[in-house]
Amino acid sequence: MFKTRLISGVVILGLAILFMVLGGLPLYIFVFAISMIGLYEFYHANHIQDKLTGILGYIGGAVYLLMLRTSYDNAPLMGIALATLLIMAGYVITFPKQKMNEVMYAIAGISYVCVLMSFIYLVRIRPTGLALVPLIFVSAWGNDTCAYCVGMLIGKKKIFPELSPKKSLEGLIGGIVGAAVLGLLYGLLFGSDLTEFSNPLIACTVIGGVGAVPAIIGDLAASAVKRNTGIKDYGNLIPGHGGIMDRFDSILFTAPAVYILAVLFGA
Repeated sequence: MFKTRLISGVVILGLAILFMVLGGLPLYIFVFAISMIGLYEFYHANHIQDKLTGILGYIGGAVYLLMLRTSYDNAPLMGIALATLLIMAGYVITFPKQKMNEVMYAIAGISYVCVLMSFIYLVRIRPTGLALVPLIFVSAWGNDTCAYCVGMLIGKKKIFPELSPKKSLEGLIGGIVGAAVLGLLYGLLFGSDLTEFSNPLIACTVIGGVGAVPAIIGDLAASAVKRNTGIKDYGNLIPGHGGIMDRFDSILFTAPAVYILAVLFGA
């Protein structure tokens, strides 16, 4: 299992690096694809993957993602509005066949998966996006790795036992500190390319550490959904990891955090 998990993890990391470097249309297609797969996994977990609400959700998610590539002002916001209107129109037209909780799952899926995932692309198209976008993965996956190592070595005090029995306070702190250190190292290596920051070392360190916090929340949020829906994994697309949502659960929350922090530091 460990060997399978390691190999598939390396492959996923390699693909992420490749598309981050390519940027533009290739990265957009990559984000579009994993967003729609993740949306299917979320809908499947909530049993609406083949219902009208789910179908309208796929269309709405695609509409939002397509709007990202337009030049209209506030295009992403318009995409969210159109997606919501579409789902609600379907609810009204077919009432009472569609249930309100299914409608909410459909709308929530677009926000939770498509909108949050799209920030990978939005970070990349910033002025220094090529150097900035790796900080998403440094924060999220760096935190995961450091938290796991520290937790295995000295983790004793359990936290969130109902969501993640193996998580410890020591691991949580170690993950955040480790991500901050990795951010500092990244700033030392590539800070000169982050010209939008007046002090790249401080910016990268803060982004690494602060970005780890939403990564933890994203991981726990995915666990909460799985507990509520009674599933072990979102899927089996990635051997040893599960589905897209199992591997990108922390990325979903870290990507918008990195974008927001980049805007604040670059202001």
